Amino acid sequence: MKIWHISDTHSFHGLLQIPENIDIVIHSGDESNYYDVYKNEQECRDFMEWFGSLNIPHKIMIGGNHSAFIATRTREFKDLCKEKNIIYLENEGVEIEGLKIWGSPYSPTFGNWYFMKSRDKMWKVWENIPEDTDILITHTPPRGCLDLSYNRNHQLEFCGCSNLLKNIFRVKPKLHLFGHIHSCEGVLNAGQMKLANLDTIFSNGSVVTDGKFGKLSSNGNIFEL
Repeated sequence: MKIWHISDTHSFHGLLQIPENIDIVIHSGDESNYYDVYKNEQECRDFMEWFGSLNIPHKIMIGGNHSAFIATRTREFKDLCKEKNIIYLENEGVEIEGLKIWGSPYSPTFGNWYFMKSRDKMWKVWENIPEDTDILITHTPPRGCLDLSYNRNHQLEFCGCSNLLKNIFRVKPKLHLFGHIHSCEGVLNAGQMKLANLDTIFSNGSVVTDGKFGKLSSNGNIFEL
């Protein structure tokens, strides 16, 4: 199975180069940008038109902290997914050709956005990840994995979720696909990595760079399982 992972397109999906011979495309959140639900709906519907039109057999997505329409008009959004033959995961899983996939849109609270929980409550989401998960999709990275960014004091810090990392070691998925933390000034988060004591491949599929929206810095990551 050939998998294309993208994330954080923030309404610039039309700039992506569509790779050939992909079996599954996975978008790990922030298809849109605006906090305002009305404006966000227009962005989300435009993304869904594009995503649904891709000549790829299986299309999977989760929401993110910028997914206002998905978070507030969930039933309407799910109807749109059915219409476009798109699989949407919200703290749930699906099996595709033997691969068990589980996804969640949540990230630790930062600002006043959507699908967020305080860091000390994130474990309530991650404890539900099944132990036989092959591909884990989250919006947030785990702490220390392609998650370095500037805080409000313009100091670099690891922004991912430490409770998520603990559960990665419990579940040991083949792939962990996420976004949320973009590449930024002097820091490249987009890409993939492994830890020395774990076989899981970590993928940050963010395609934009902070401060440079409108020009993509990545075309996502491709894997074969």
